[in-house]
Amino acid sequence: MVRQMDEDRNPKQSGKDGGKDKLKIPRSGGRRPHGESQGGGTQRRGLRGGFIWIVLFLITLLAVSLFWGRNTGEVEILYYVFWQEAEEANLSSLTIDKRDVRGEFKEDIVVPLDEESRLVKKFKTWLPAEDSELPAKIWAIDREVRIGSKGEKSNWGGFLLSTMLPILFLVAIMILFMRQMEAGGNRAFSFGRSKAKLITGDRPKVTFEDVAGADEAKEELQEVIEFLSDPRKFQRLGGRIPKGALLLGAPGTGKTLLARAVAGEANVPFFSISGSDFVEMFVGVGASRVRDLFDQGKKHAPCIIFIDEIDAVGRHRGAGVGGGHDEREQTMNQLLVEMDGFESNEGVILLAATNRPDVLDPALLRPGRFDRQIVVDMPDINGREGILKVHTRKIPLGQDVELRTLARGTPGLSGADLANVVNEAALLAARKDRANVTMADFEEARDKVMMGPERKSMLLSDDEKKRTAFHEAGHALVARYIPEADPLHKVTIVPRGRALGVTWLLPVDDRHNFSQSMLDAKIAVLLGGRAVEKLIFNDLTNGAREDIEKASSIARKMVCEWGMSEALGPLNFGGKEEQIFLGREIAQHRDYSEQTAVLIDEEVRRIVDKAGTRADKIINENVEKLKDVANALLEREILDREQVEKILRGEKLDPPRDESVDGGSSVPKPESDKAPEPADTTLKENDKPVQAGSEEESHA
Repeated sequence: MVRQMDEDRNPKQSGKDGGKDKLKIPRSGGRRPHGESQGGGTQRRGLRGGFIWIVLFLITLLAVSLFWGRNTGEVEILYYVFWQEAEEANLSSLTIDKRDVRGEFKEDIVVPLDEESRLVKKFKTWLPAEDSELPAKIWAIDREVRIGSKGEKSNWGGFLLSTMLPILFLVAIMILFMRQMEAGGNRAFSFGRSKAKLITGDRPKVTFEDVAGADEAKEELQEVIEFLSDPRKFQRLGGRIPKGALLLGAPGTGKTLLARAVAGEANVPFFSISGSDFVEMFVGVGASRVRDLFDQGKKHAPCIIFIDEIDAVGRHRGAGVGGGHDEREQTMNQLLVEMDGFESNEGVILLAATNRPDVLDPALLRPGRFDRQIVVDMPDINGREGILKVHTRKIPLGQDVELRTLARGTPGLSGADLANVVNEAALLAARKDRANVTMADFEEARDKVMMGPERKSMLLSDDEKKRTAFHEAGHALVARYIPEADPLHKVTIVPRGRALGVTWLLPVDDRHNFSQSMLDAKIAVLLGGRAVEKLIFNDLTNGAREDIEKASSIARKMVCEWGMSEALGPLNFGGKEEQIFLGREIAQHRDYSEQTAVLIDEEVRRIVDKAGTRADKIINENVEKLKDVANALLEREILDREQVEKILRGEKLDPPRDESVDGGSSVPKPESDKAPEPADTTLKENDKPVQAGSEEESHA
């Protein structure tokens, strides 16, 4: 498998670390900075806490009153039982309240209750009719009975405890739940509330000093911050503050990091929200949240609103399943109106990020909504060096570490990839108990990130190992003898990822355009492994599957898209059809005739055959050198460019080195630890062709 680390159409960066000349923005007069604590929130929390204590007090009072009234030990008896005991002078005390009579017996009586009987001391009963002569009748029988009566005041207290207090309790509970539901983020009455988070000053700040490799983007965003701090400076000549800035770039290039840096640099309120936070299961919630978000922005103006992954709600209208009634379209319509509608939002700047600008609606991209489209592209060599410096600030580096060399060896990697390389290197050094991170750790981490982890546990037969070595040696040899090809960096037969071997080519400089001769050289290098299998082994395997796929793809693009065919000329064939909500091309529109299709196939075959013939010629002319490189690969498993050059010059290689010593120093291996002599595994001139390798794994 041949790997060519090139870059397509990446704008060059200056590479200098930005953020040294940070803007010192004065605080707006009369407004407390958004990072400071404000008394309004504390006061509201205090009122809510006091309300909760009042509700708890009412609950306790109700429970006590119910317990006090229901646990007196009184048993309800029939009226005739009461009068029978009164005639027998068994009453001790009596309380009369109109028809309600309560009292206590001198001696317990047995009262049948349902299926059981019970001894009763305290009782209560209900008179058939109000009797004002009842006390006189009782005293006529027994003068020792203590008779009392309840007045109207006691009735009011009982009525309050038994009737009003439960009602007040229920009302208080309802009010409490209503407030909780309004204050919450996911509760029933807050679906229309925006989920935007206000970035405050108590969080760890990210500034422009923490961003490298995107100097032009930092300059544009610094100007936006300056707009907010001193708008009169730009309005005195008739200019207006831009309403929005859209960050465009591939994943991992640092769009969200730039937004975090703006939040750290700007001394204005900063709202952050994701595009997917607008859409919910209920209809109309997205538009309501957009309105609420901009209402909050107006209250905190001047401010910045950041929407990450805006393509979640900003896709082309009319392409959804529901047509114009799709929920996402309603949300985006409201967003369009809020950004530039009938009412203006002065002092509110919208900052958004996406890696799919091709699916955004044109109405969203027009000036007046997103006035600026800031491209955050893959970093060049200077940008990669600056990113590595940022991520290695807190990492102890060895004396042999050269970040410039590491940056040159990582073309095409984004800022997130480089951060991953630094992190992997630190983990490798910690695993080996080293005091600092060496260049060897960075090299191994880079290979792991770019080519996949080593599959050391994978055991290859001698036949597969031999075929893989010659296959990769063919790639390396063809790349060496074609001037337009990228220089060889490393060739290995250690299985990595899904490949049994890898030939790694690195360009000298970052490239953004490729000439026809360079593309022809790419195809020839890709076919070098297959040419070796056909010549040396007189047989083919599936190891060249990915190489053939890449070569065919390049040749077809040369013919159909890049106009590099003399027979067809500068024409484009096969426009792509894309589905907006699928986000990817699912078909290719055939806009040419059958005769043209035959001609395209012939031109693609001509380009590939021409490159294959070129690779065959190089292999046939350098068979002995090919065998030397393959034998060295079988012995060492990994060869760099200098070692391959020595082999091609006929020089002997230095003894294998041991890289396990701390600090990255290398020492020769003991004689007993050397790999076995290549006599048992290499292919001699008189050897017969061997059988095809396993089809489960490929050399590609």
